[in-house]
Amino acid sequence: MVYLFLANGFEEIEALLPLDLLRRGGVEVTTVAVGGSDFVVGSHGIPVGADLPETLFRDSAPEAVILPGGMPGAKNLDASRTVDAALRVTAANGGLLCAICAAPFVLGKRGYLSGKEAICFPGFEGELTGARISQKRVVRDGNIITAAGMGVAMEFGLEILCALRGKETAEKIRKSILAD
Repeated sequence: MVYLFLANGFEEIEALLPLDLLRRGGVEVTTVAVGGSDFVVGSHGIPVGADLPETLFRDSAPEAVILPGGMPGAKNLDASRTVDAALRVTAANGGLLCAICAAPFVLGKRGYLSGKEAICFPGFEGELTGARISQKRVVRDGNIITAAGMGVAMEFGLEILCALRGKETAEKIRKSILAD
């Protein structure tokens, strides 16, 4: 299972665009609301209902965890014990850790980026502890996928889809939405 964590203040496009692409590609994605409710409000005031509140998260081997950026959304993800546990178990099992915009700092703070090439929203590079900062817009290094921000949310989602279901599926979805 793939989990997309949403916390109040998340960047809506960075969460919903990859979610849509992954589901179009046949990936089962569960959205998880951080903060005690199953509704969260994005950084631009858009309310979103999640599939489940974090109190019900119980997966012991996620295939992937996705963290959208936005402020204070990324800080709220960072403060969540549930997000921390999900990252830990996913990394231990070789699953994908994916973060965009400000959210790569959550991975960097926990040491997941050490020795990895990574990117983030400008100004957060100092938080990517141990990473080699990339100039690319979206970077995949092993089981880590990071992206610079909202403007590359489609590329981010397609890279995750490629990692999970292969290049052919990602290309099929890219063409079906006229992204070429």
